[in-house]
Amino acid sequence: MADLAKRLGAQGFSSDSEEVFDELTRASAGGKADYRGISYARITKEEGVFWPCPSPSYPGTARMFTEDFPTPDRRAHFHAVDQPAPAELPDDEFPYYLTTGRLLRQYQSGTQTRRVAQLAKAAGEPVVELHPTLAQSVGVRTGDKVVLRTRRGEVVMTARTESGIRPDTVFAPFHWGGAGSVNRLTIPTLDPHSRMPSFKVCAVAVARADTTDLMKGEVAHE
Repeated sequence: MADLAKRLGAQGFSSDSEEVFDELTRASAGGKADYRGISYARITKEEGVFWPCPSPSYPGTARMFTEDFPTPDRRAHFHAVDQPAPAELPDDEFPYYLTTGRLLRQYQSGTQTRRVAQLAKAAGEPVVELHPTLAQSVGVRTGDKVVLRTRRGEVVMTARTESGIRPDTVFAPFHWGGAGSVNRLTIPTLDPHSRMPSFKVCAVAVARADTTDLMKGEVAHE
């Protein structure tokens, strides 16, 4: 990005990470994460410095809120909330829970980590995890292709049995697009307070993929 900026005639762009960090420390001045007192040299010498740290003489803040909180009365406030039921529960047509999440060796959409040979080798495709009891009931084994269907769409993934997962739940990672994009399945419901999408639970049907499913998956992937 710095090289591109220079080619476009922009001034002040640097590709030196320490120089960029120093610029960011100045930009953090006065904020809740003020780290003007942190430098590469100090991080090396002290083996890490915690923000906020507004000056070089400040010791850093290993633990926040040890004395008070940023509230009008300087005290912490607890708020009781009700846990609502999921927006969609399993039924006869979609009898299992689907939850999505991340893998150790991939990050977010995977557009960076899937380019790293070692990471791609360790986790090179979307794999749905299901309990051995569920796998047996739908007639699949580890390595088989399965189709996951919800009211929003369907995806094809490779199955892997895991005894640590609930028998009524399947887990699918979200690091892939195309035919393996699990967000084709998730429900577009938002939490009324945080506005976070309900990616963690919806109703899903699981079946062994047939030839038609595999062909559809290849087309979607292309």
